[in-house]
Formats: sequence, C-alpha cells, structure tokens
Amino acid sequence: MHSPMTSTVSEIEEVIPSDITTLLNSSNGEPVRRRVSGNFPVDGGPRRIFRQQSFGRDIGHAAAETYLITGLSFKLLRYLGVGYRWMTRFLALTCYAMLLMPGFLQVAYIYFFSSQIRRSVVYGDQPRNRLDLYLPSNNDGLKPVVVFVTGGAWIIGYKAWGSLLGMQLAERDIIVACVDYRNFPQGTISDMVTDASQGISFVCNNISAFGGDPNRIYLMGQSAGAHISACSLLEQATKEFKEDSISWKVSQIKAYFGLSGGYNLYNLVDHFHNRGLYRSIFLSIMEGEESFEKFSPEVRLKDPIVGKAASLLPPIMLFHGSSDYSIPSDESKTFADALQAVGAKAELILYSGKTHTDLFLQDPLRGGKDELFDDIVSVIHAEDSDALTKDSLAPPRKRLVPELLLKLAREVSPF
Repeated sequence: MHSPMTSTVSEIEEVIPSDITTLLNSSNGEPVRRRVSGNFPVDGGPRRIFRQQSFGRDIGHAAAETYLITGLSFKLLRYLGVGYRWMTRFLALTCYAMLLMPGFLQVAYIYFFSSQIRRSVVYGDQPRNRLDLYLPSNNDGLKPVVVFVTGGAWIIGYKAWGSLLGMQLAERDIIVACVDYRNFPQGTISDMVTDASQGISFVCNNISAFGGDPNRIYLMGQSAGAHISACSLLEQATKEFKEDSISWKVSQIKAYFGLSGGYNLYNLVDHFHNRGLYRSIFLSIMEGEESFEKFSPEVRLKDPIVGKAASLLPPIMLFHGSSDYSIPSDESKTFADALQAVGAKAELILYSGKTHTDLFLQDPLRGGKDELFDDIVSVIHAEDSDALTKDSLAPPRKRLVPELLLKLAREVSPF
C-alpha cells in the first residue's frame, strides 16, 4: 500500500494555529499535527499574540480568495461566450447574488475570521490541492467527519462554496473537510477525480490529528462535485477489488451522500448544451466522448469487474429536488436503480418542488429546520444516542436572509 499523501510539517504549520502537538502518522511515520484540547497554547505563551499576528494573514487570505473567485467567474464567462443567452443569464445571476448578499456577507465574515475554520490545509502537490476544515467548538472526543466535494459546473468549483454547509454541520459536532480541486481548463475530469481522491485519502489518514474519528468518515458531493466524488469512490472500489496499490480504502467511508448529481454523461451532454454549457466545452472537460463511459458511474456499473467491485461500496444515499432543471432528478433515480441492480445499498430521496439551489442555498440561508439537513445529520448520528438527543434539543438554525429576498432569488435564479 502506498503511503498516503500528507502535508509536510512546514505546510501544516503555515495554515494551522499553534495549538497543536507533533504526532507520528501510523501509515508512514511522517510528522503531522494534532489539535490539543483545552485553552493553553503548546509553548505556554499567550494565545492573544498569535491571534494578533494572524489577523493580517486573515485579511491577506480574504483578498487572495476574492481575487481567485473573481478570476473563476470571468473564466466561466469566457468559455460560455457573450451571446444574448449568456448576457441574460449573467444578469439573472447578478440579481440572484445581490438578493442573497445579506447571507453571503455573514458567511464570508465567519469563513475568514472564525478560529474554528482551518483554511487551505495542503493535501497534495498541485496548486488547488487544498481543503478547508470546519471544526466544532466542542472538542470532547473524536467527531464524525464529512468530506465534501463542491459543485461548480466543473469550471468554477471552489472549496469555499461549502462554507455554509460546513458551518452548520460543525454546530452539530460534525467536522467537515471541503476539498478543492483543479477546474477546467487548469485540469480535465481525470485531474478532478485524482484531486478528489487525494483529498479523501488525506482525510482518511490524517483526520484524527484534527479531532476527527477515522472510523466515522462520510463522503458527500454536490452537483458536479457529486459526479466527481462518485467517480472517485467507484474507481477506488475497483482498484481495491483488483488489489491494486491504494492509499485509502472504501471501507473507511461509512456512507456516500450525492446531492443533485449527474451520473450518466451520455444523458447530460445534450441537456447541458441546451442550457448553455455547450457540447464542445463539455467534451473538452470530459476528455472527449470516448471517455464518457469511464466517467459515467451509472454506465461503469455495467462492466463485470466494476459491478463486482460495487459490493465494496458503502451505503449510498442520493438526494435530489424534483424541480431541479440544472440536473434532472432522473439522474439520481437511474443511478440508484443501477446500483441496486448490482447489489449495492442505494436509496433515493426526492424533495418535492425543490430546485437545484433550493436544497444547497436557499433552504440553508432560510434557517430553521429543513429536510435535507435533518436527513444527513440523522444518518451521521444514527449510532450515537447522545448526539441524537442533542439534535432534538438543538435550537433552530439562524435565518440569514429575509424570506422575501429568498423568494425573489428563487424566481430570478439562472440555475
């Protein structure tokens, strides 16, 4: 078995505050860092000094991330063109973002300045091989972990898109690792799947250093991220079945959550073309139509070896809104059917009337209780009676955007 991809000590020290102590990774003997419970700094010095020194770095981080996000947006526009269709969609997207801005600003402030978020932890040697960790404020005992792969049409995916999910799950004593990956044209689909797999490997082999339970790791992807993470999971199961060299095991994943994902590229190419993600661009992202089978999890299951490897897969839960026009809910339905046909444990949960962004943005920004969040948390805490009791007593999540703005945003959403 290959040793897992880990950050060097200097890289981890660069992105993690100094309340850590050296620990040897059991897999390769390389030193990584472990969070220390309690309120005392390792060196006995005042914690306040570190926070003052890190404030300037936080400001710099905010500026750098804003620059990257702006660049991703212009990159998307450049590839989609500036025709009438995309001018109208861009205006709709601008209105949509402005209506939700009260919530985005609150989330951004917490993202950049919360001491419970470890940003840009290095997991590989590529420029985008970074992940963000959302840590619960309560550090008593090891916590369950969600590895989250964000969406973004394979072009504008970014780890910060998972910040709202990460913050809200951390409030329920769940660690969230949001994995970044190379986007097109910096990389194509095989690079994205490789990056996601390396990020998963890092979490599986090192999360105990951050207070996570290596025996309670869940994998989740949204939209394009659901497709990428499903490809990674199926590829890993196939390697494991063929006894190839691996750096993490599918058995380390307790369950897979696929949110609003697409799993059959043959069915999606025309759909995306009609919605503006033109065929030529999509084929470039997916390395040509000859690669559709390799990167279509639903289709790959028809391969006899892959079908047998599916027995190694963890329980799979697919979530989708019935009114999702960006990626039709049939994508999750047919994938669930294909998984069940080869004996894998798969369940489909449809949310009536929900769109592509309702489940991931509007509902979480609305606060209170929502079905998707409760469904995910109930699975993660299913074997922890104390956590289930705390969940039942947890206060409603905070509303971040007034209802009127949420309803208007839903009407103008280009997704």
